[in-house]
Amino acid sequence: MADRTLTAAAPPCPADVRPGQPPPSPGGWRAELRRLLEVSALVGLVVTQPLLDVLGRSPDFFLFHRAAPGDVLVLVGLIAVLPTVLVAAFGLATRLAGVRVRTAAHTAVVGLLLAALSVQVGRQVTPLRGAPLLVAAGVAGVAGAAAYRRWRAAGRVLRVAAIGPPVFVALFLFASPASAVVLPRAHSGAAGVVGPGEHPPVVLIVLDELPLVSLLGPDGRIDATRYPHFAELAAGSTWYRNATGVSGWTPYALPAMLTGRYPAQSYAPHYAQYPDNLFTVLGGLYDIRAEESITRLCPPSRCDQPVTPEHGLGVLVRESGKLLRRLAAPVDSRVDPQESYRERTAAEAGLDAAEPVPDDPKFRWDSLDDNQPARFTSFLAGLRPSSRPTLHFLHLLMPHAPWVYLPSGARYDAPEDLSNQGAGWAELARARHLAQLAYTDRLVGETLRTLRATGLYDRALLVLTADHGVSFQRDWQGRGLGAINHAAGEVAWVPTFVKTPGQRAGRVDDRNWEHVDLLPTIADEVHVRIPWQMDGRSARQAPRERTEKVFYDRPGQPLTLRGGLPTRPPDPKPHPLLGTTVAQRPIGGRARVHNRAAFDAVDPAAGELPALVWGSVSPEVPDGTLLAVAVNGTIGAVVPAVPQDEGGRRFAAFLPDDHLFRAGANRLDLYRIDPDGGGLRRLAVD
Repeated sequence: MADRTLTAAAPPCPADVRPGQPPPSPGGWRAELRRLLEVSALVGLVVTQPLLDVLGRSPDFFLFHRAAPGDVLVLVGLIAVLPTVLVAAFGLATRLAGVRVRTAAHTAVVGLLLAALSVQVGRQVTPLRGAPLLVAAGVAGVAGAAAYRRWRAAGRVLRVAAIGPPVFVALFLFASPASAVVLPRAHSGAAGVVGPGEHPPVVLIVLDELPLVSLLGPDGRIDATRYPHFAELAAGSTWYRNATGVSGWTPYALPAMLTGRYPAQSYAPHYAQYPDNLFTVLGGLYDIRAEESITRLCPPSRCDQPVTPEHGLGVLVRESGKLLRRLAAPVDSRVDPQESYRERTAAEAGLDAAEPVPDDPKFRWDSLDDNQPARFTSFLAGLRPSSRPTLHFLHLLMPHAPWVYLPSGARYDAPEDLSNQGAGWAELARARHLAQLAYTDRLVGETLRTLRATGLYDRALLVLTADHGVSFQRDWQGRGLGAINHAAGEVAWVPTFVKTPGQRAGRVDDRNWEHVDLLPTIADEVHVRIPWQMDGRSARQAPRERTEKVFYDRPGQPLTLRGGLPTRPPDPKPHPLLGTTVAQRPIGGRARVHNRAAFDAVDPAAGELPALVWGSVSPEVPDGTLLAVAVNGTIGAVVPAVPQDEGGRRFAAFLPDDHLFRAGANRLDLYRIDPDGGGLRRLAVD
């Protein structure tokens, strides 16, 4: 009888398992935990780390939005946990379709997250952008998913990397500049030593992102035609024409101004980090009425913030989402939280406009007062005499971007992702900046009128300056190191006017003023001694002997700037067609205006005008072709057609003249100008 050998049957091997690959689990909790750790690691690299890194280096983001520590902690928790939970929930839902679907879905998620990570890495280390970068990232994601399926080591590496999100959170909370906002430490600033003499009211106005050259005329003086109220201030004060800020970044520049010390560390602009400052040194003697924007240097024990911007967890989540979209985009983008800093208007804040109404009917303040920045409205209303010495402080984000104001005070809409660099775009940015500066000049005029009406003008120490400038030179636009190296005259030099009590005649002082001189100068004028060592020196002292400037792109790393007083760049020669009327012309192509509907029902009395026009033109219109934009038959702008940007735009035209518009429907026409400059052909507008 033949022997029979009994052998145990081996368990069947699933069809989708390859050698060296972990077999699919029927859905046990151990397998799901492994997948959760892998997803957590990848989401941490794609979302948590880049977002917390940007926000951690931007404490001003939380200060501007007046975020409470609890709101910041909740936001950090959402960033660290919510994306992982959503992705993991999707994966768990696929279990309902079986083990193979669950395995395939998880592999696809790994591949997609690796592709998203490849976009961010590729944007940093390769010249690829746009569709080519997306294709390369997709290939990298597919290759990564294949490696994950094939080798167990890939999964192990991901599971070890799951320690990343807790580490990123810890770095944000305890080691980033923003940590002082989340976990503030109690500090009491030093009070000044009161000396003999008068203690006049102090009115200190700090504008933002205002280069001196923007105010200058061809003769090197304040352009009184464009900016009559700045010129009026210069005519009755001391203009420190050679004044420079100490940094192109407000979180470093403004503390230096108010402490008298150069930036040494990357601290949050918060009273916990700068306990010794203007507010604390005057707080024992002066009442403090402070309107800060992206700093919180005045401790609550000294003053309250009368007007707060849009705040709360909702706005933090919304603005963080915008930042994440820019971080994840396959194109170059300035990931700058400051782009969310916009002054709320009086209407948005629910404030009444400051009284009395100006006499100038051209200002149209009577119909556009709701457009007035709420912080300025509150500041203006507080300019009243007091029985005690009072410090009136205003840091106003004007004429800082976003540029949304016309010289009249009317507002207009613009795409958030509109480029500021390159042919056509840099010139557009400068024009919009100058228009907003003209509106800022009207705010300065209102301040001077109010000070005179209340009797404070002659009695007060009045200081008006800006924390830093900005470059509009093509290819070097902005305030970064490249702009500093190539256009320091626009980034560092800022307008600085000091009117002492009783001063009536204007004068120019060309000493080497640096903004660390601001606090000692104010202290000398109000007869208060500063009880700490400062880098600055009072304007009452002899000028510093050195002529070079000290400037900081990063705290603790001083740069040396040399050169004389900056001069205004030449104005572009206006095109001869500007302001002319044009009749119907033959069709010469097509154009698409992205905001065409805004012209169908214009209401100038509401303070909103479609003063920026943007869109695309048909391919037969070559780059460099000049386009004339006409409103109601009058040409209001001539701009070049440029290569298409990421938003599909080939042109954008700025129309700052309110008189182009009328109530109701407005006709918008686009024309291409023949190369010889003579003929016009109309573009059919979609």
